Amino acid sequence: MWVTPARFVTSGFYRVHLYVLMGLNVLATLAAWSHSSREEAWLAGIVAAMSYVGSVLWLYEKPRAGSVALGLISVVSLLGAIQAADLSAAATFLDSFLEIADLGSSGLLIGVTLAAMLLGHWYLNTPTMDLVPLRRLVRLLLVAVMARSLICGIGMMLRFSESANFGADSTTLALLALRWLSGLVGLAVLAWMTWETLKIPNTQSATGILYVGVIMTFLGELTSQLLSANLPYPV
Repeated sequence: MWVTPARFVTSGFYRVHLYVLMGLNVLATLAAWSHSSREEAWLAGIVAAMSYVGSVLWLYEKPRAGSVALGLISVVSLLGAIQAADLSAAATFLDSFLEIADLGSSGLLIGVTLAAMLLGHWYLNTPTMDLVPLRRLVRLLLVAVMARSLICGIGMMLRFSESANFGADSTTLALLALRWLSGLVGLAVLAWMTWETLKIPNTQSATGILYVGVIMTFLGELTSQLLSANLPYPV
């Protein structure tokens, strides 16, 4: 939402989804607190409070202050993810760098895909909005796919350099194919299809494609987590 230009989008888009973000972070706060992860709980609580403040700013049509709130929410959320990752367990500087890049690129990919899908859905409520914001998010989605592919590609090369047997068994090979074909290559194809659909323009069809993109993104990222569970870097 942070990179979505407010001059083209009604404030309700930001307000409604900040309410959702607030609810998710309240849930994260309770979950972290129940597991005695107090630092993570405090950070999630701060994001929940900031989401509420941001929703109020958008309610009263304060786009500049609301955009600042969105930026702060993004930064604090990333810090919370890094805190939860426990980077002290990483063996080398490269491991720490790749783990931070993993969190950032994965969050960017999921966030942009979700934001594009939700914005496409918002066009169904407000069909007179300009297509500039949605096109911008689709372009950013392609950039996010390239960044994520680069980070995971480096992790793959490191893993193969350490063990030539990685991917030799059929289960690992199938998971690798699912991760890359669904979560990266397939998502890039869907982004291109969305871009071409917006040339018609048909926002309803574009939103349907982005729905599929969200599912493929989550499937790819969950598979990546499964493959990277015992590794200090993503694949």
